[in-house]
Amino acid sequence: MPNSSSISEFLLLPLADTQQLQLLHFWLLLGIYLAALLGNGLISTAVACDRRLHTPMYFFLLNLALLDLGCISTTLPKAMANALWDTRAISYTECAAQIFFFLFFASAEFSLLTIMSYDRYVAICKPLHYGTLMDSRTCATMAAAAWGSGFLNSLLHTASTFSLPLCQGNVVNQFFCEVPQILKLSCSGSYLREVVLLIFSGTLAFGCFVFIVVSYVQIFKVVLRMPSEQGQHKAFSTCLPHLAVVSLLVSTAVFAHLKPPSISSPVLDLLVAVLYSVVPPTLNPIIYSMRNREIKRSLRKVLQSSLFHIP
Repeated sequence: MPNSSSISEFLLLPLADTQQLQLLHFWLLLGIYLAALLGNGLISTAVACDRRLHTPMYFFLLNLALLDLGCISTTLPKAMANALWDTRAISYTECAAQIFFFLFFASAEFSLLTIMSYDRYVAICKPLHYGTLMDSRTCATMAAAAWGSGFLNSLLHTASTFSLPLCQGNVVNQFFCEVPQILKLSCSGSYLREVVLLIFSGTLAFGCFVFIVVSYVQIFKVVLRMPSEQGQHKAFSTCLPHLAVVSLLVSTAVFAHLKPPSISSPVLDLLVAVLYSVVPPTLNPIIYSMRNREIKRSLRKVLQSSLFHIP
């Protein structure tokens, strides 16, 4: 049986059985990737260029867009290259880097979504203290903590996973490298340390999820007591997109990692992986721009400036 010292590359799950279908998947993934780049790029440009959007909520939204760009850029380019050249190979180093950066961006994103729920809680439930509790220094510290926690979590999991001896071959049953698939290749009984790390990370993620749920329970209690329908609409327009993004990310990730083994199959695993790794970064800009008038206005100005050269 091969061990980790003799493995120089891994074989990823092909997106299709024939070269023609592989090319079709390449164009499909390219369209999705360009849409994600365009959407998150426009959000980032709008927030960075419009002074009216230099507020805590939009500062965190800018960070979210950057994390989405990083997350989808970690998985899709390699999948597109493999589909285009009809190959499955990814080097050992590329696989380790893919796991590190995907965990980094995904972990930091969930931490940031937790911070964003706190921002909405303070803005709606404690509006008189918002300027004090969410000043620029506090926001920068929170954002740095989200990125830092993602880096630390990713570093621990990547180092732990690739320190394991691999005895079950080099075939990864997914279109990108991820920790659960590499653990399946490890020697029996050698992955307990990584399982403990996964349980610890899962517990922290569950704690963040509970914090988000409690925050929104308090938010909706306050919003529903507002006498003004206009005030309710404004509150919902800033809260519902964030709640939709959290729900999309959590539901797809939970189903991917907690679905019963009896219903597991390569095709289903592939579809679920696309749901939690590709769909959220692509849909997040659309979700945030649908109900947000300020984002729409800024995006309109950005598009006019770029397409028609209107200053």
